[in-house]
Amino acid sequence: MAPRILLARHGQTEWSLSGRHTGRTDIPLLDEGRHGAKVLGERLHRAPWNGLPGVEVRSSPLRRARETCDLAGFGDRARNWDALMEWDYGAYEGLKPDEIHAQEPGWMVWRNGARDGETLADVTARVDEVVEWVRSEDRDVLVFAHGHILRSLGARWLGLDIGFGAHLRLDPTSLSVLGWAYGEPAVERWNDTGHLDARP
Repeated sequence: MAPRILLARHGQTEWSLSGRHTGRTDIPLLDEGRHGAKVLGERLHRAPWNGLPGVEVRSSPLRRARETCDLAGFGDRARNWDALMEWDYGAYEGLKPDEIHAQEPGWMVWRNGARDGETLADVTARVDEVVEWVRSEDRDVLVFAHGHILRSLGARWLGLDIGFGAHLRLDPTSLSVLGWAYGEPAVERWNDTGHLDARP
């Protein structure tokens, strides 16, 4: 069977909650994010996932992703990989969209990239490396990473420009699966947060 890639976005942080662009700033999870990571892990350790035996696990080295990985119960199997780090937002790091638009009207990361940060070409090269690696594996892969980089990965898995990521909403602590249909790259599951429905 051709390998699939399971995508786990990190849990809620103070900046993701407030809408600030969080690239390389290494901030921790909120209590809500830690809870979400634990229930995501509980879900992945129940049927039909059963702990994903034999799956290769990789994580962004940034604290919020790695902490999600650890709390979900995959830390002992995970290797950090810089290719999974979030988009480098450069001059726009820590800013909300309206603050960025005040400097650059009409700006959109999916169209313009980030001033003094990564371009669309930079990010495309990184996610293409991930796609190539997954497709060379003989087993499924689970990655813990960030919203924009995972949306970019979704677009490139399908063979589309990363700008398509603008159309792929991805919530904190969500689970997505990219696989195959009739021999073509396909989305099997996207932005699934069913494990959060029973939260207190």
